[in-house]
Amino acid sequence: MNQNQQQYINQQLVQLGILISTLGIVLCLIGLYPGITGLEPKSGIGVLQIMIIILGMTLIIIGAMLFVKIGFYPSTGTNLAQRIAIRLSLTGLLLALAAGLADLLGYGSNPPEGPEKIPVLGVYQAVGMVVGFLVASLGVLLFALRGPHPEE
Repeated sequence: MNQNQQQYINQQLVQLGILISTLGIVLCLIGLYPGITGLEPKSGIGVLQIMIIILGMTLIIIGAMLFVKIGFYPSTGTNLAQRIAIRLSLTGLLLALAAGLADLLGYGSNPPEGPEKIPVLGVYQAVGMVVGFLVASLGVLLFALRGPHPEE
């Protein structure tokens, strides 16, 4: 494979990363504001909405990681700091998932009660989801900053 073909493939992968992140943003918006799809919004937030938001967050982080890896460091392997940054991003996403589904899994502050057993997204859960997403974003930022430098 010659240099031009490799650059073309890298360009396509960078565009794929942008596409994945954009899809994640759209899914987050649909989860946060289901009325934009034409559905009647109900009071509160449901499990499906939480899962859509977390899926959107995951796609944003995966797309950003792909964009940074191929866009900034296409011909180098990952170093130890970048591998740690990947794990930090995955840990942040896991934290967001655990916080968002805390009531459903039984360790949240608002366990499902009553005949309908509808879980509630509390303030602490929402803060936990935001903190998890910020930790995952920090992992992407560290991945970008701790890559190999040209003088190495």
